[in-house]
Amino acid sequence: MFRLLALASLAIATAQEQGILAPNYIIASNPNVTTVNLKITTQDTSVQNDTAPLLYGIMHEDIDHSGDGGIYAEMLQNRAFQGSPINPNDAAEPYGASTSGWAPIGGVSIALDRLHPLSSALPNSLAVTIPANASGTVGVSNWGWWGFDVTPQTYNVSFYVNAVEKTYKNSTTFTAGFRSNSTGEVLTSGSSDAIEIDTFRYTAVNFTIQNNVTAADGNNTFEITFDGSALAGQTLYFALFSLFPETFKNRENGLRKDLAEAFYAIKPKFLRFPGGNNIEGQSIPTRWKWNETIGPLETRPGRVGDWGYYNTDGLGLMEYLYWCEDMEMEPVLAVYSGYSLDGTSYPEQYMPEVLEDIMAELEFLLGNTSTYWGGKRAEYGHPDPYIINYVEIGNEDMFSCTYNYRFPYLYQALSSAYPNIRFMSTQFKENVGGGYNKNCNVSISLPDNSAYDYHVYNTPSYFLYNYDIWDNFLSSNNLTDVHIMLGEYSVFQLDTTSQYVNYSDPAGIHPLYPQMIHALGESVYQLAAERNPDVVKLGAYAPSLQNRNDFVWTPNLISFEAQANRTVLTTSYWQQWLFSNFRGSQNVPVEGDINPLYYIGNIDNSTGSFYLKIVNTGNQTVPLTLSFDTTYSSVNGTMLQSDDPNAFNFIYNQTSVIPRMMNGTDLPSMSSGSNSTGNTTSSMSSPMSSMTSMPISSANGEGAQSYVSSSTAAAKRMVQRQSSGSMYWSWTVPVFSSTVLQFDK
Repeated sequence: MFRLLALASLAIATAQEQGILAPNYIIASNPNVTTVNLKITTQDTSVQNDTAPLLYGIMHEDIDHSGDGGIYAEMLQNRAFQGSPINPNDAAEPYGASTSGWAPIGGVSIALDRLHPLSSALPNSLAVTIPANASGTVGVSNWGWWGFDVTPQTYNVSFYVNAVEKTYKNSTTFTAGFRSNSTGEVLTSGSSDAIEIDTFRYTAVNFTIQNNVTAADGNNTFEITFDGSALAGQTLYFALFSLFPETFKNRENGLRKDLAEAFYAIKPKFLRFPGGNNIEGQSIPTRWKWNETIGPLETRPGRVGDWGYYNTDGLGLMEYLYWCEDMEMEPVLAVYSGYSLDGTSYPEQYMPEVLEDIMAELEFLLGNTSTYWGGKRAEYGHPDPYIINYVEIGNEDMFSCTYNYRFPYLYQALSSAYPNIRFMSTQFKENVGGGYNKNCNVSISLPDNSAYDYHVYNTPSYFLYNYDIWDNFLSSNNLTDVHIMLGEYSVFQLDTTSQYVNYSDPAGIHPLYPQMIHALGESVYQLAAERNPDVVKLGAYAPSLQNRNDFVWTPNLISFEAQANRTVLTTSYWQQWLFSNFRGSQNVPVEGDINPLYYIGNIDNSTGSFYLKIVNTGNQTVPLTLSFDTTYSSVNGTMLQSDDPNAFNFIYNQTSVIPRMMNGTDLPSMSSGSNSTGNTTSSMSSPMSSMTSMPISSANGEGAQSYVSSSTAAAKRMVQRQSSGSMYWSWTVPVFSSTVLQFDK
């Protein structure tokens, strides 16, 4: 991320939620519309090139509570009293440990305690003192990450508890459950067995809540209670509370299911982690330390995050790699390179310390179990080495003036030790000619078998103007074997006449949610990458996740709250989904005029299908003719489109702009000159009705998309235009649209 943004004011956020009018066109889009003729060559294999198989992926760092309070499925806020959001009124200890998120029940008093640590990593506990005259139910409650989603499923409850030997008596049964703040009703609960609490060491408590009810909303709290009269006059010490719902693929300490499933539906091919700025730290001591994110949770101290809140590091190095395994993705690992966000760099003479840390991390990931760190990996449950092909050295190091000694030193040593890994630079020529750091004027040499991570947050027009940015990139820069990763990109603001990008988030040009016009700009950038598969190998929209209750950056790919049915899959999300789900194996030549139409064609050698991705960035329909060297007999298609370029999905209309199957009259038809006549066939059942529906391929496997409710597998739809075959097709391309057409023989 380029820098920490201030939170927009409530007035601005409210105005954006209502949809402030923005420019209703893309400035760079050509307004002079004529018929576009595309000549498509599919049979000459000498002019084809392989598509980039890893092009569509995910970038994740813990920003906007995308990790803690987001895709990391832990439901309790401040579960181990590690640290709190920075409090401007508490200058003595920003991010200091606190009881934030917790409240007493039944007259007990609660206090932060440091005399009864669970571990050296987690030195804080919660002292719960029960009054001498206590009776009835007492305990503590947690308000979660702005509420709890209570749905039929099994919840796993765990915590550690310790008692004072002098006063402890009686065994204890703990009950955990959810209470509605709206009605005061206990929605569901579960209880532990009777437990004799240890007075010397902490006792681990684990039990489940088997829930069959659905709460009306997310305005609920979580409670852990016990009989006050049985423990009257005593003090209990609690540490490392935890509450997990059912997770994605049932992974222990895993991912929030609905958010993970939304990512999985995109069919992502890689995950870049753990940042992003969040790997660098606000200072060198607070950087992301990989070895403090592995092992049992009680050994992970957490850290001051880079985006305004404390990170538990429950989503640690191995959790990221399990995420990759569970979604069949390639890991793109970022390692700390010696620069932090306060502007401090490791001096050259201390760089061996940075190298030693990276080498230890790679030994943990790749080493034989006979090595120290390889043995630790096995001890923590993964005896087989991971497969790592890309390692990024740092993040956005063009903001420093020291990468010119840090990168060569690290690259030479790391590539010598691991020649099969492609190590990636985060800087090339950005500081030349008064760039990001005007004091530097230095560039980085990109050696063979390296890669380069390029980030851009800009306007829709920027992406149209730079459609050819990767054409001849290698040869024009005297590079050969260098891969490009578009590690972070998105339309950050709408067009203005000056095209100046204002990162202070002014109302009107910086919407809270991506609009259709965002998706169009991003789709053109994706096509620019797709047409250069020898150069651009990976790409990811950023940021990926935003908790609407506490964020510092907009727009984001997915916006969410505690309740799964209030998740917003944005227009940018659906654009990623569209182009990632329909991909051939070889690009083929498609000749014709560009702007306002942008396009690419590729074929799937395994099926013979031809895919045409075509984007109309303009506010006028465009007549299109297609001339093939192959006869096709059927076509179907999926389209993301809106007549209003400022349309967007938001909490009160989550499906304003979503992909739709094209019906018979929407699809291309055979042009004049064909010796065949076509007809349209259609079969349809009930349309999508669930706000939590996810897309799946139609039953015939031909790429036509349908939408299936998460609660039923009905709602299938398939429409296509069929003929006895033609080499010539015509179509009118709708305004403000991104489309994938699939032609079959």
